[in-house]
Amino acid sequence: MNNLRITEIFFSLQGETRTVGLPTTFVRLTGCPLRCQYCDTAYAFHGGKKYDLDEICAEIKKYPTRYVTVTGGEPLAQKACFLLLKRLCDEGYEVSLETSGALSIAEVDSRVVRILDIKTPASLEVDKNHWENFHYLLPHDQIKFVICDEADYRWAKQITSDYALTAICEVLFSPSYQQIEARELADWILRDQLPVRLQIQLHKYLWGEVPGR
Repeated sequence: MNNLRITEIFFSLQGETRTVGLPTTFVRLTGCPLRCQYCDTAYAFHGGKKYDLDEICAEIKKYPTRYVTVTGGEPLAQKACFLLLKRLCDEGYEVSLETSGALSIAEVDSRVVRILDIKTPASLEVDKNHWENFHYLLPHDQIKFVICDEADYRWAKQITSDYALTAICEVLFSPSYQQIEARELADWILRDQLPVRLQIQLHKYLWGEVPGR
């Protein structure tokens, strides 16, 4: 089946990762097998509308950007997502995938920038991490840790060291929105001289918790 259940397709500024601030088309797939305590897209767990690949690409073409982010929910929970990612790359888009890290990325087109979100203990889903994914990452990919407290920070620091993650690709530490202050996380990174990138969710500073932005 080449159909995907989609919650929304929208045009906004990229709020995170290496392309932060760039106008981007977002394709948010419906459904997720995880229930992270800080989730800000629970509205995408259910519902949505079925689209085939041609319909999705037609919607994307309405917006004047070459950047496309496929997100969720957990987009890889729908098998046709792999076909969508390949189709978008074939059509010349610069494609990124935001994935929870709970499902294998082995079959994701290598042209896609995989944003692998490693779940920390405070997410309440740490046991869902699919550690084998580290073997499939390429230098253009990115690893993200959402940090909820100092214990999360210490855990993420240890995982980064144990797996030598900064030698694989760029590593992002992001403060969980309204759980810790960005400057507090910044101070920890500087104190420990970690070679990671601090990121904040730009869209929330601009528009707050508004779905589809």
